Amino acid sequence: MSLFSWLRPASPTLPAHLQHRLDQLPTAADLSECSLREQRWVVLDLETTGLNLNKDHVLSIGAVVIEDGAIDFRQQFERTLQYPQVKLGPSVLIHGIGPSAIAAGSDPAEALLDLMEYLADSPVLAFHAPFDQHMLGRALKDHLGFKLQHPFLDVADIAPLLCPQAHIREAGLDDWIDWFKLEVFERHHASADALATAELALILFSRARQQQIHSPLNLQQRLSQWKRRQQAPSF
Repeated sequence: MSLFSWLRPASPTLPAHLQHRLDQLPTAADLSECSLREQRWVVLDLETTGLNLNKDHVLSIGAVVIEDGAIDFRQQFERTLQYPQVKLGPSVLIHGIGPSAIAAGSDPAEALLDLMEYLADSPVLAFHAPFDQHMLGRALKDHLGFKLQHPFLDVADIAPLLCPQAHIREAGLDDWIDWFKLEVFERHHASADALATAELALILFSRARQQQIHSPLNLQQRLSQWKRRQQAPSF
């Protein structure tokens, strides 16, 4: 036993049927050179108790699939997680998920397994993806002892990369919705925000093809180059 092994939290003990499902999950795939249209994407949004990456919890998960170049409304995902002892903060005023909804929610381990089966080996799109990636990764580790390895691409970076003329690099989702004149009838709800992000992503994929970006891997490479340029000191 390692001298410091006692410092690491023990992996949760799962019922046999959940452990079996966990063992059957496919391995996350690297971004490929298939076309953006051929790639199955999962667009994800989370509502949380707050913005503290280390202390707050995932309350609600919303997701939608982009496949064959379109949003597949038959493949929508939504779960509210049950936390009997959760302490709600000011964020409840934004997302509206109150104690009764949380009490009626799904067991977190079950809900997270449902999500990972839904993700399969697909890459993930999210707006401000590093936050969702971190919060989901922490939830998976805490409830399933599972390490999240799916590639995430940030729509908040893709948009200014492909549309520099907008001059709104630090924009939120609402700013891009307004800039593209999208009709969005609901916000700050995980499923609604995932759908709005998916609609934005489809427009951006069309812009990407016009700029000779044809594959998920190529898009990631261009994003990395763009971010390095943005971070480079100017003289």
